[in-house]
Amino acid sequence: MRRRHLSPDERALWEQVARSAEPMHRHPRAPLPAPPPQPAPRPASAPELRHDPPPPIPAFHIGERAGRGSAATPALALPAPRKPPRMDARTHGRMRKGRLTPDSRIDLHGMTLAQAHRALIGFVLSGRAAGHRLVLVITGKGRPREAGPLPPERGLLREQVPDWLTLPPLDALVLDVTTAHQSHGGEGALYVYLRRR
Repeated sequence: MRRRHLSPDERALWEQVARSAEPMHRHPRAPLPAPPPQPAPRPASAPELRHDPPPPIPAFHIGERAGRGSAATPALALPAPRKPPRMDARTHGRMRKGRLTPDSRIDLHGMTLAQAHRALIGFVLSGRAAGHRLVLVITGKGRPREAGPLPPERGLLREQVPDWLTLPPLDALVLDVTTAHQSHGGEGALYVYLRRR
């Protein structure tokens, strides 16, 4: 059988592998193998890759609606500061203190969300047609949750009604919305101040 000779490419590959191999038992007088070649240093002009840490996830609280919290808000924080009123400051102050009597009221207790939404739209439209300025919307506070580690849950109507008042067709009729004074239901009711006709 004739011996096969290595081609130049195969010989170069074999020598490269042989240089990187370490014998299992080294002879005491055998020369040490050459160290493996080090990668070439990066040119000074090459831009350095930066890995910025991802932005922190904003803090949230159980029962909070999306987009309403902030990283600086503690777990059981006070409500966010009130938006400046869009109505006359003196009238707004009297309304918040319960010194204005609502022209009409609606109680949404016991209604489904769909029923309450329709009833609220009809109530505000008819109140505006009648020339009413201040109307009272009773939403209730929601059922209190059993004692436990979670914060108390607000009622669905209490959450939804303020949003409905900022959407068409009511947004064009409503000048301001604020929590009612204790004499008119407190946290379970809203004052809705309507624009003039």
